[in-house]
Order: sequence, then C-alpha cells, then structure tokens
Amino acid sequence: MNRKFLLSLFTVFLLSVSLAADTVIEEIIARVNGSIITRSDLAKEKEQLQQEMKQQNVPESDPRAKEQEQDILRGLIDKQLLLDKGKDLGITGDTELVKKLDDLRKQLNLESMDDLEKEAQKQGVSFEDFKAGIRSQIVTQQVISHEVGPRIQITEKEIQDYYDKHKAELEQPEAVDLSEILISTASESVNVDPKAPPPAEDPGKVTASEEKAKQVLASIKGGSKFEDVAKKFSDGGTAGDGGELGQFKRGTLAKELEDLTFGMKPGSVSDVIRTKQGYVILKVNEHTQAGVAPLKQVQGRIQETLYYEKLQPALRVYLTKLREEAFVDIKAGYTDTGASPNQTKPIYTAAADTNPTKKAKRKKKLGIL
Repeated sequence: MNRKFLLSLFTVFLLSVSLAADTVIEEIIARVNGSIITRSDLAKEKEQLQQEMKQQNVPESDPRAKEQEQDILRGLIDKQLLLDKGKDLGITGDTELVKKLDDLRKQLNLESMDDLEKEAQKQGVSFEDFKAGIRSQIVTQQVISHEVGPRIQITEKEIQDYYDKHKAELEQPEAVDLSEILISTASESVNVDPKAPPPAEDPGKVTASEEKAKQVLASIKGGSKFEDVAKKFSDGGTAGDGGELGQFKRGTLAKELEDLTFGMKPGSVSDVIRTKQGYVILKVNEHTQAGVAPLKQVQGRIQETLYYEKLQPALRVYLTKLREEAFVDIKAGYTDTGASPNQTKPIYTAAADTNPTKKAKRKKKLGIL
C-alpha cells in the first residue's frame, strides 16, 4: 500500500472527525441508551461516504450510493449499540489502539508518534479525537468477533460444495512466493526501485557488502530465522516485513532468477547472488503449481470467504436483538432502516422519563428489557 493511498485514507478519516468538531448548533435526531446522534453526525457520515465513493469511482447516481446513504442513520445506531455492548463486556481496545497507531506510523514512514500527531493536526483535528475514532473501530470489531463470530458455523460440505462450484476461479498459474535479504553496495542503505538505475558503487563498499552477505547467509544456515535476519540486516524496502517480496508468476522474473527460484524447494534459501543493487539472498516460501489448486491448499481461503458471506446477515440479526433490548428513540422525519418491529417505542410520561438512561433502567424494572 503506497504512501499516497494511505494518506488519502488518513485524510478521509480525519475529515470524518473534523466535521463534527466544527458544528456549533446540534439537532438531536436519535437517542440510543445514554447517547445521542445529531444531525451533524449524519452530515459527517454522508461526507465520508461521498469521499469513499469518489475514491472508488462510483457515481452519485449509482443505486449503491443511494442505498448506502439511506443506511447512514442505521450505521450510526449500529455503532453506538456495539460500543455500549463493548462497555458491558469490558472491552476497552487500549492495547490494540497502541499497536494500530504504531502500524499507521510505520506505514506512513513517520519517525515518531509526535509526527503522527502533527499529521493529524495538519488536517485541523485533535489527536485525541483521532485516537477516539480508531478506538471505536477496535471496540466494535472486537464485539462482533466475540458475539457474532462464534455463532457462524461452516461445514466441510459447504467448503467442498464451494470448491466444486468455483474450480474455474481457483485455476492458478505456476508461481513462487519469495523473500529477500538485500545487502546494498551503494554508499548508503537505500530503498531500491527495480526500475531505477543502480547507485554508484565504492569498491571498498562492494567488498564489505559481499563479506556481510556471506556472514548473513552463514547465520541463516546456522539456524537463525530468515525473517528475523532480514529485519535486522536487509537494506531493502521489504526489511520491515521480514523480507517478504510476494508472489511471482512464471515469466515475470529475470530468467536467471526464475531458473534458480523455480528449481528450489519451499523453505530453501539461495546462495549469495550479485545484482545491480547489491548482494541478495532469496528464500522460496511457497511454490504453487499450475492448474486448479488442491482443496487442502485453498481450504482456508474458502472458509474465510464463506465466513464473510454469513457474517453480514448474522450481524444484522444480532443488531436487531440489541435494538430490541435497548432504548432507541428516533425523531420524526428520520428513519432507522435497521429498526425491528419488536422494538418498544419509548413513551414519555413525565419530565424525568426524558432521560434515556433512567428510561432504560425503568424498562428493565418493568421487564420490558
């Protein structure tokens, strides 16, 4: 994922935070337990949706855009119900938030969290609001994994049936998945662009690089993990990923490298190879044969596909149940497209009853919840 794309996603998220912060007058359009949803929340979500559709080149006239716009309020209510459930389950998302922020910092090639905070501030958003938004995403995802995921059952027959019906889609070319360790011969460690001309070389540096590459290879043969060595010593742009280069179909590599790697067994490591960028050590992680992939090889992918096919309807059932157990009040003129016919319509009999938290507690006492 390139920096430009990451920054665009980062900006869209920041926009979703800043729109709410700039609103002065709030109109409450929905109450969910002890929380409120305002007209500016709707405006914020609509603007974010439009940004996403624009990035995906989906025209405003597309029926999908119209349908998603109609579901904006439903999504806001869904989110609040899941956040409330997260509180009930004691899910805070603290640990995951730290990791998520650090991953984002690395993906944007930023040196520190202070730099990430400055990136947010450039968009006119407080870092605390930005972190709160990410925390909400983490909590809702964990609630779904905890409450909905275990209810989804996938049988061996379903996996076999999917495999039989989608064999044409499972046709694959011969390919190898590779990892690398690059010891650069340039004067400085560089993130090498394969299409760029090779950097100038210093003879002394070349000799030192070759010796270093041989020592690195000896370390791997001595039992060190390839991924760990790559993270520590590789000068390539893949170092942070343990040297992972990805999959290469037959015909996409230079013939010398293709003949070498396609003849290696999975898990094996090459000798030191001299290239224009420096000295490279390659590891073959996987060798995929041409033809329909055997079921055992793609079973995990099929299971994941079936899981996500079942997740949305299962999640809607769960969210309907949460609505029926909660206090949800929608202002006239607005529609929750996820509403359940079994929801209890709030009835205000006294001023005290306008407090949604007290009302929810009263409903529980009466046995409504």
